[in-house]
Amino acid sequence: MTADENSDMNDPNADKIEVLIIDDDSQVCRFLSKIFTGMGYSVSHELTLTRGLSHMISGSVDILFLDVNLPDGNGLEAIETIRQFPFHPEIIVITADDNVDGAEIAMKSRAWDYIPKTGSSKNFRFALERAVEYRRQKKTRRTRHDISREGIVGESQGILKCLEKVAVATHSDIPVLVTGETGTGKELFSKAIHFNSARYNEPFVVVDCTALPEHLVESTIFGHTRDAFTGANRDKTGLMKIADKGTLFLDEVGELPFEVQKKFLRALQEKKIRPLGSKSEIHSDFRLICATHRNLEEMVNKGKFREDLFFRIVSLTVHLPSLKDREDDVTLLATNHMKVRHGADLQNGCIMSRPFMEELRIYDWPGNVRELFNTLDRVCAEAGDGATLFPHHLPEHIRAFNVRHRFNAQPRETPASGHPGFSGSDPGTKETLPEFKDHIELTKAGYVRKLMAVTQGNVKESCRISGLSRGHLYRLMKQYDISPNADS
Repeated sequence: MTADENSDMNDPNADKIEVLIIDDDSQVCRFLSKIFTGMGYSVSHELTLTRGLSHMISGSVDILFLDVNLPDGNGLEAIETIRQFPFHPEIIVITADDNVDGAEIAMKSRAWDYIPKTGSSKNFRFALERAVEYRRQKKTRRTRHDISREGIVGESQGILKCLEKVAVATHSDIPVLVTGETGTGKELFSKAIHFNSARYNEPFVVVDCTALPEHLVESTIFGHTRDAFTGANRDKTGLMKIADKGTLFLDEVGELPFEVQKKFLRALQEKKIRPLGSKSEIHSDFRLICATHRNLEEMVNKGKFREDLFFRIVSLTVHLPSLKDREDDVTLLATNHMKVRHGADLQNGCIMSRPFMEELRIYDWPGNVRELFNTLDRVCAEAGDGATLFPHHLPEHIRAFNVRHRFNAQPRETPASGHPGFSGSDPGTKETLPEFKDHIELTKAGYVRKLMAVTQGNVKESCRISGLSRGHLYRLMKQYDISPNADS
């Protein structure tokens, strides 16, 4: 027994279960509180959804009894928000209405149970006991803090939620589907599942379904015997057999040819493979992890992906967020990559300036983490050893996007408050023509100043972004007394 395990046994709060009731009926709250307290649990209650959410943020809650109709919101609609919380509670929905549709919504939202308030108190006790047992089992499992996250960088809520699912996946051999846009790190998370599982000492075999030649798909996956087809000069072991006792990773499984999917499904179900040209089957005990950027459910509806295979590979799904939804992780990812690849903390390594990192945070990175890393590699190569990176080093399309973002986010300048008739950026009925002309001039001047600030006085870049000719830009700069930087 470890020291940590021993300390847990001595801690009277280690197995403590916290129950929260959110219901606007104080009588219901008192009734349930008396029942649950009598069962030995710590119970709190809140009368509004807002206060209930604040309670969960500020303290740990294991089991939540959630009313549907609350003064400040709908409990069913709040479930998705609650499930975003780290270590979110098990949710039991309670309602005064016997609404079948509501029950269906609750189940689809992964609520633990749905109980009418008109039911017996035994229903509440039974639901709580089952939820508590499940909660305690979860607490004994490995968490994201216990797993090795080699190469996985980020502390955003989306990434932490994915790491929780990785921890769950390491406890069994159920198939896992990793989804997300291209460049979000699907293979990286799949490796994390493998190397934190009991199979970590066995092979992790990657099958890139987009790179398989159509006429060699079956041969590559299942293997073949000599003379099985023209050009088969020797026996070949398929990747499914190579993955025996390890993990088979099908990258971009949505690209797997439809005619191969049936054979693959059978092999997955029976763990038996028949190489092309062979009369006998061979056994392979592999764990399956699939990844895709496609919507497989939509492909099933269109007849482009087998429904039986789809349901076979979606036992557990890990959906990776795009980088634009992980703004706080951009700096962490960039800093880590620079240290690993470019020695940013060593002599001669490139150093990112604060303005450079701010530009990285603004851009939306449609290519996700892969695009971020490729961009950093490019700017370091172009800047040279020992360079300090500034916004000017970034590719033109990123700087153009960022200047548009800044301009769109910038509140439009308006004339002084001494113009009481001014009604905004559009000419209003109370605005005189001279006042409107003043407004236009102020807006133009503000745009030019912002443009020159973002491009650091680079006239050529300013012309490219704005679409103005060099002569027109110089006239505007002279008109509004705006000067470029000395080194432009």
